[in-house]
Amino acid sequence: MTYTAEVEHMCPLNKGAYHGPAPIPEEGEWVQVKENKDISGFTHGIGWCAPQQGCCKLTLNVKQGIIEEALVETLGCSGMTHSAAMASEILIGKTLLEALNTDLVCDAINTAMRELFLQIVYGRTQSAYSKDGLKVGASLEDLGKNLRSQVGTMFATRKTGPRYLEMTEGYVENCAVDADGNIIGYNCVNLGKLMDAIKAGAKTTEEALAKARTHYGRVTEDQGAVKFIDPRKE
Repeated sequence: MTYTAEVEHMCPLNKGAYHGPAPIPEEGEWVQVKENKDISGFTHGIGWCAPQQGCCKLTLNVKQGIIEEALVETLGCSGMTHSAAMASEILIGKTLLEALNTDLVCDAINTAMRELFLQIVYGRTQSAYSKDGLKVGASLEDLGKNLRSQVGTMFATRKTGPRYLEMTEGYVENCAVDADGNIIGYNCVNLGKLMDAIKAGAKTTEEALAKARTHYGRVTEDQGAVKFIDPRKE
């Protein structure tokens, strides 16, 4: 250690009592974090790239400082999906500090990692008050049975009004419209269920679609629907 001349000529004094860092809540306990291994928690965070053309939702499950589980979801940029594939391989098995200082390929994923780091080291995780935290694999519950990200996509112009394209329930086939031109419901296809039906051996397209179709709102004539608009064509 090298000191300046001013410091070299100072007389040493005791700094008093050392109380350590403030304890933070971690998986149902209060922990004074001094090393990587002291950190545990399950949480989510959002990141965005510099041009803000895409974003990432990152979910991590950290146990004793090691990332045991990672869920990487991206939106808005085609290249980000490939970045997410690489990041999912990079993240697992790393300590929080390693992950924070590793290039996760995409700026949005790197930003999400930064936001999660802040949550975790300040004791703001989703599992802060859950005894022993969440099991590894818990992030899959956010995706539902079909293991698909929850996506909503809408388009609207002042001239033509809104078009519902994608809902949590799935791909919107058509929107039900009442006599006043208001959208009162929609019919959609759950793409996860559709693929499951196809993999299960559905004999025809219609059979697979029938198993995957669902709706929301008022979608029949007796409920006030006077016409159905294909949001991608009309």
